[in-house]
Amino acid sequence: MKEFLISLLNFFGLAWWVEVKTSAPRCIYYFGPFLTAPEAEAAKAGYVEDIENEGAEGLRVSILRCKPVTLTVADDLGKLTDGGLWPVLSGQ
Repeated sequence: MKEFLISLLNFFGLAWWVEVKTSAPRCIYYFGPFLTAPEAEAAKAGYVEDIENEGAEGLRVSILRCKPVTLTVADDLGKLTDGGLWPVLSGQ
């Protein structure tokens, strides 16, 4: 039942995601979806550790409601400027 609710929230862009931006290499990673912000917060340490172990530098981590189009957006793929997100209504 929880998976259905997360899928529904994600469909409407209301699920929570962990967004990790790195400066070297220039990438944006999305991890989720999560039902609540505290669930995403609890999971973020593992994602950050994995990315740091791969040698990434300059990490900035955010917990946000969004609807990623692509889970990894890299500068060398030419998609970094759009952020890889579907527009979602604000007001959270």
